Amino acid sequence: MNTLRLAEELISRPSITPQDAGCQDLLAQRLARIGFACEHLASGPDSFRVQNLWSFWAPARTNIAHAATSTAATPVNDLPLVVFAGHTDVVPTGPLEQWASDPFSPTHRDGRLYGRGASDMKTSIAAFVVAVEEFLAEHTRPNIRIAFLLTSDEEGPAVDGTVVVCKALQARGQRLDYCIVGEPTSVERTGDMIKNGRRGTMSGKLTVRGLQGHIAYPHLARNPIHLAAPALAELVQVEWDRGNDFFPPTSWQISNYHAGTGASNVIPGQAIIDFNFRFSTESTPESLQQRLQAVLDKHQFDYQLDWTIGGLPFLTRPGPLVDAVRDAIRCETGQETELSTSGGTSDARFIAQVCPQVIELGPPNATIHQVNEHIAVADIEPLKNIYRRTLERLNAAHAPQTA
Repeated sequence: MNTLRLAEELISRPSITPQDAGCQDLLAQRLARIGFACEHLASGPDSFRVQNLWSFWAPARTNIAHAATSTAATPVNDLPLVVFAGHTDVVPTGPLEQWASDPFSPTHRDGRLYGRGASDMKTSIAAFVVAVEEFLAEHTRPNIRIAFLLTSDEEGPAVDGTVVVCKALQARGQRLDYCIVGEPTSVERTGDMIKNGRRGTMSGKLTVRGLQGHIAYPHLARNPIHLAAPALAELVQVEWDRGNDFFPPTSWQISNYHAGTGASNVIPGQAIIDFNFRFSTESTPESLQQRLQAVLDKHQFDYQLDWTIGGLPFLTRPGPLVDAVRDAIRCETGQETELSTSGGTSDARFIAQVCPQVIELGPPNATIHQVNEHIAVADIEPLKNIYRRTLERLNAAHAPQTA
């Protein structure tokens, strides 16, 4: 099983974010052997250096072979580009003594492969590579181009990784048509769920300014907790939107509330409230900011508000990519996959800004980021086959039209 062996090689490299630990060099060498041009795009300060890999393959010809049977030959640069995207970095291991085996020594027990990154997402990357190897061995003159976009900054701040590569590609005028991100999206069995979108995320930090004073003399102070309470109660009740067929309604949640000196007889001088929107395509960052600020202004207290947009929502509606993936899963596993936009964010949020069709598809996610992370060995080969079948279906969909 080539996929299993490559997954084990990747897991054995301790690539705790932002470290890549040679994973991308290993992959670049393997891709170069089948004709990929590999470009390493490092980014970030020396203390937090991020490794990125853009690896590209295209048929080394114009589609002259199709000219006799097609209405027009298709220049290579106009062939659709299919991108496989993922991350070689992993989260820290947690307490080593709680692992049943070394997290960076891939280990088999009871039909499962154990190791940090087994599910998230080194197995997906291995399956990408082997699927492409098999596809290109069978289709020497395909109707699609193929690329890999890999980073070591997905589990970290995500500021020097995929977003940097996407901006560089956009500046070059590089068009991306389809993208499959190897995040672990399945629940019980590989292929039972894919993500065809994700909610946006936007955080806010609200600083409410009061006046510190002795708790026995409240008339000489202004309690910022009391000032903010009515506004917060109103915000909890707001219906931001109703969602749509693909997204649940936008939610607003307070994550942290800090105030006070620690003394029980002091009214605090300020309160700091951290909150977050997870929002659907029915809302925009601007509309949410305006509505929230209107509530604060109505209650007339002194405040400062700072915003951080972590990612915009994206949605890939049923179409060529979703249809190809659904059919590949059906043929490989016999199951009908569920489309979902649930869960947190991934680097797909950056890719969706430069690619019209993006989905996430990977193995079951039950043990990701946990001690003793693992994947069932029986899930590995089907995952690779689903990726290969997806390429085959996209390739067939873009076959030249006969006269």
